[in-house]
Amino acid sequence: MYKVGIITSSDKGSQGLREDKGGPAIQSIIENFSSDFVISKYIILPDEKDQLAAEMIDMADNQKLDLIVTTGGTGFSKRDVTPEATLSVIERRTPGIPEAMRSISLEITMRAMLSRAEAGIRGDSLIINLPGSPKAIAEVLEPILPSVRHGIDILQGRDAECARK
Repeated sequence: MYKVGIITSSDKGSQGLREDKGGPAIQSIIENFSSDFVISKYIILPDEKDQLAAEMIDMADNQKLDLIVTTGGTGFSKRDVTPEATLSVIERRTPGIPEAMRSISLEITMRAMLSRAEAGIRGDSLIINLPGSPKAIAEVLEPILPSVRHGIDILQGRDAECARK
């Protein structure tokens, strides 16, 4: 079983002024991907770096979640601080994941180059920033999930091989 946490970064969503569509989109995609993936926690937080970082730390260190996925807060707005929160808590970056997501998105829109998404490892947890749009989430999350699962297995010692067989 892979335990998953979802964090939506949204000032309006955290105040109940906007319906969160990103978090439920992630949940649906992950649950449809494999019954081995279980959503352990889903939370909506304001675009506050310290709150986002504290939640990521709690999910990784205390709740021992395997995968922590964020949605929102990866653009150019002054309130978009999810990548900075992520970088403040991870121990090792995994640049190939956001590079792959941007590459996939660039096939659809040149605006994908504006994504500041990050990904990295904290302990035995993988943290990935996703876009806020449900359409964009589906475009990037579905293709990367098989490799993400393999990466978690390597990280946690369930698989030692990263090269193709």
